[in-house]
Amino acid sequence: MSVGSIDFGDYIASYPDFPKTGILFRDISPLLASAEGMAQAADQFAAQLSGFDIDLIAGIESRGFLFSTLLASRLNIGSMMVRKPGKLPGTLVRAGYDLEYGTAELTIQQDAPIQGRSVLIIDDLLATGGTMLAAKTLLESCGAIVPAGAVVIELVALGGRAALDMPLITLKAYDD
Repeated sequence: MSVGSIDFGDYIASYPDFPKTGILFRDISPLLASAEGMAQAADQFAAQLSGFDIDLIAGIESRGFLFSTLLASRLNIGSMMVRKPGKLPGTLVRAGYDLEYGTAELTIQQDAPIQGRSVLIIDDLLATGGTMLAAKTLLESCGAIVPAGAVVIELVALGGRAALDMPLITLKAYDD
C-alpha cells in the first residue's frame, strides 16, 4: 500500500536473513539518500497530518530522529527525542517495553515542555508496536496529548497498529 502518487517501496531495500535467519530487514537507506524521496516523505506526512493540531514531534531513537526533525521543520514546530537509557542528561522519566527476547526502556527528560501539548510520535518502522506504545505511555505520563503516530514502514502481519489505540500514518505497508 502506498500513499499518494509515489511508491515508497522504490526507496526501501530488502535484506533476507538480517540480522538473523528468518528476518526480512527493510532498509530505509535508499530513501535517506534521495533528496526527492525525502521531500516526498515530508510532503506525504505533512498532508496526512493536516487534520491534527500538533505542537511537537517526538522522534524515537534513532531513525525516528531523522524524520521528526525533517517534519518539524516542514511544519514549523519543535522536535524532541525519545531515547534509550544513558543518552539524555538531567532527571529522566522512563517507560519499559517487551522485546522478542527480553525488555528495553525509553526515556525523556522530566522537564521536557510537553504538559498539555499535542505531541506526534514518529519512527521509521512499526512491527509489534511495543516501542511506539512505550513512547506514547511515556509522553502521556508527563501530561502530553498523543493524537497519532507516524512511521515510514509498517509490517502489517506483526499487528502493531492494533496495540496502539491511536491513528497511525504509514508511508509504506508490507503484508509479508
